[in-house]
Amino acid sequence: MTAGSYKKVFKQLKNKPVKLEKFLKFNKPKERTTGVNRRPCTLCGRVGAGHIQKYGLNLCRQCFRESAKQIGFKKYR
Repeated sequence: MTAGSYKKVFKQLKNKPVKLEKFLKFNKPKERTTGVNRRPCTLCGRVGAGHIQKYGLNLCRQCFRESAKQIGFKKYR
């Protein structure tokens, strides 16, 4: 279905709340239980790769680099 056809469906079902509920029940995106999209970065909201979960940080690598010294990490060579 294209975006235009979804808009058309919502427009038609606006006056029929029972049918709209049934439509949303079967067509809305499912709640994720696993995967990359489950845990976004707590600062910026990125969901891609480079996610640091260790020690309960839940930061992307870019935000970790910016705030590492404030958190208490030291940079070693």
